[in-house]
Amino acid sequence: MSENNETIKSRNKGIYLLPNLLTTAGLFSGFYAVIASMNNQFESAAVAIFVAMIFDALDGRVARMTHTQSAFGAEYDSMADMVSFGIAPALVAYNWALADLGKIGWLAAFIFTAGAALRLARFNTTIDTADKRYFKGLASPAAAAVVAGMVWLGADHELNPDSFGFVAVLITVLTGLLMVSNFRYSSFKEVDWKASVPFIAILLVVLVFVVVATEPALVLFSLFSLYALSGPVITYRSVKELKTKDIVDSDKSTDD
Repeated sequence: MSENNETIKSRNKGIYLLPNLLTTAGLFSGFYAVIASMNNQFESAAVAIFVAMIFDALDGRVARMTHTQSAFGAEYDSMADMVSFGIAPALVAYNWALADLGKIGWLAAFIFTAGAALRLARFNTTIDTADKRYFKGLASPAAAAVVAGMVWLGADHELNPDSFGFVAVLITVLTGLLMVSNFRYSSFKEVDWKASVPFIAILLVVLVFVVVATEPALVLFSLFSLYALSGPVITYRSVKELKTKDIVDSDKSTDD
């Protein structure tokens, strides 16, 4: 009888407000990015995707800190990520530089979107068995940051999208493929953020903020591009002989 009561209580439990509010803010940012790009406000669109990344980083941490994790929150977060980091970056890139390329342009945008969907599905199904130190494939927020950084950099420097189209195709397609690859990316989860650090570390953090503030588009695009390239390097250095399975799944199973 007590087990039945606990089951009823768990079903009647309400939706936690704070973490889902942050998830909604991230979803709104991704949706706004699409609207802004349709109005040729590409710098605002790119910035909105980075804002969505901030909310995405906060919602999970807030849920863990406040002990408000839930299955609903996890599913909602995944759906919001698909919009903010799968659909929004692809459409922003398409509206900026890919539209004039016709079929090649929208296919490149679709490859990115499909890569994000597959990446999120694989992550959700292997979250309990995967090595917490590494991501399998480029995380969708990082991939979105590369594409958004590209658009922000182009809009900030008033680059002609017509002459930048095929470069945009290359970057969009590569980031989409990296998301579904087996390359290992550091998750930075082994870093102890609660540990005490020397005073010089705080000064370095301040310096990083200053550098980013001076040229945010260039710095963010460069940092996330280097992170995207770090996956193949980490994978190559961690195996004795690079095989097909280290790059992409070669069998029916997607488990680690």
